[in-house]
Amino acid sequence: MQKVINVLAVASTVVSAAVVGSGLYVYVNRASIIDGVKQQAIEAATGALPDLLSSPGTLPTLPDTTGPAMAPPQMPKDL
Repeated sequence: MQKVINVLAVASTVVSAAVVGSGLYVYVNRASIIDGVKQQAIEAATGALPDLLSSPGTLPTLPDTTGPAMAPPQMPKDL
């Protein structure tokens, strides 16, 4: 029974060391991890956009004039 307890203690120590080690790795390299995630997000966002910026004159333009403004609907005076 003592051997089983010793094996469990060693396994627990290995798991704890792995958790602490991975946490330390993430803490030390957090700036590069954040920059990598930002870069991937930027690439994903720009890849989703159509290729509008590469060829001039393809951007949609606003009309020079618009129609007349519409009056808001009138509320009934019974309320």
